[in-house]
Formats: sequence, C-alpha cells, structure tokens
Amino acid sequence: MNNWILIVDDEEMIRENLKAYLEDEGLAVIAFATVTAALDWLRHNGPCPVCIMDMRLTDIDGNTAIRIMHQSYPDMEFLIHTGSSSYNLPEDLRAIGLDDDCVYHKPLCDMAPLADKVRALASARENRL
Repeated sequence: MNNWILIVDDEEMIRENLKAYLEDEGLAVIAFATVTAALDWLRHNGPCPVCIMDMRLTDIDGNTAIRIMHQSYPDMEFLIHTGSSSYNLPEDLRAIGLDDDCVYHKPLCDMAPLADKVRALASARENRL
C-alpha cells in the first residue's frame, strides 16, 4: 500500500484547493476528475490508505465508485465530500465501515477537520496492517 491520499472530484477548483491544502498539511496527494482515471491509477500503483470521494461525478457516481474500490481494495478508507445537502449514506456503505462522521459537505469553511480525519484514518489503517 502506498501513502498517497486519493481525491476524486470533478470540480477542478474544489479538487485542486483540497489537494493543495492537504499537501500543505504534509500529506502526499493524488487527485483525479473521474473515477475511471482514479481506478486506472490504482491498478498501476496499488491502494491508498484514504480516498476522498465526491458523489456527483461525470462518469460513475461516488457511491458506486466506493463499492468498486472497496471490492478491489478492502483496506482503503473512504471519506465523502459532497455538495448535496440531502445526501444519505446507503446502508451497504455503512456496512463496510462508513458512518456520518465520514461525510463532509461542500463548501468546507475549515478544511482542518477533514485533514485531521484523513491523518487519523491513514494512521489507524497503517497500524492494522
């Protein structure tokens, strides 16, 4: 497993701002606009400890993307970053370990809690492996 944090978000400004913030926090980040590109990168580089996933994407919706990634990379942790105020976490994603604390709503006024959660998940995942 590599130490990169994966971001999948089709909104360039949000994706790049989040990437820059996490990099400033000392994290290695790789970011993609589509699930297809992220999956291709994962196939060549292996799983990341944490993936931050948007829900409304141009190629595959975020819930489906998490299901696909979890099936191939069960040790990856996921955080949801959505602009939908009505988003409800599906039961099958709860069953793989996500909860309401894994859901962040755009726009984030303060990215520090998200960065803290990324570090905590990555650290906990590393300790389990």
